[in-house]
Amino acid sequence: MIFGYSTNAFVNYSLVESIEKIANLGFGGVEIMGDRPHLYPPDIDDEELTRIQKVLETNNQKVNNINSFTLFAVGDTYLPSWIEKDAERRNIRIEHTHSCLMLAKRLNCSNISIPPGGPIDNMSRKEAMALFYQGLEQVIPTAESLGVKLLVEPEPELLIERTSEFLSFIKEIKSPAVGLNFDIGHFYCAGEDPGEAFEALFEWVGHVHIEDIAESRVHQHLIAGQGAIDFKSVMKTMVRLGYQGDISLELYPYTDRPVEAGQESLAYLRPTLKEVGWGD
Repeated sequence: MIFGYSTNAFVNYSLVESIEKIANLGFGGVEIMGDRPHLYPPDIDDEELTRIQKVLETNNQKVNNINSFTLFAVGDTYLPSWIEKDAERRNIRIEHTHSCLMLAKRLNCSNISIPPGGPIDNMSRKEAMALFYQGLEQVIPTAESLGVKLLVEPEPELLIERTSEFLSFIKEIKSPAVGLNFDIGHFYCAGEDPGEAFEALFEWVGHVHIEDIAESRVHQHLIAGQGAIDFKSVMKTMVRLGYQGDISLELYPYTDRPVEAGQESLAYLRPTLKEVGWGD
């Protein structure tokens, strides 16, 4: 297991600066934001990609995940979405996913995380799910050919939020290229016990996001130790089940102090990581 830190907390820095800062904090991996200002595919040419590869190698950083959730370059946190009624808008999301898959392959990253679509707004759940499946059908062949997984990330107030919804969704998927980006905090926000959710969804988990959440279960990512999540319980479940993937700290609300937020979270989590067998 490689413990990484997402660059979406470092939007005030370039990708190269972000990688260097994350490495200096002591993380073994980096999750790269697949959006501006870091790795928005239309902005990345071969020269820039080579530069990024060299910085990763110099700093001994593994790319844990390409986070292709947001599209601030042309939209916002959620939009363009897989489930918008406008086909051209849906196609922006589809093409972005194709491009992120290809960048992941170039960076020797085994997965990208994707949103499930939403908010639903004025649309039936049945219609929204049909559009999501249609969009996935257009990118699954690319994922299969590249050997890069598409990891759907359940998110509060989007099309897929809970364990039951993911299970209903995944039973219709026939490709092993589709899995789950398990965000510990998101399942807590949905009113679930993250450890129980992880156990129910374990066979599909390809990557894990970690952050703390307040006891109110309001969806606001917090520095580890500042909320109510029982990380020891969740991690013991992960170890017992034999989870072999990576974990990435995701603290995008702390763009004003990403280094300090990473330091505090790592200091809080290190004893637990060591206790469950994941620390040195």
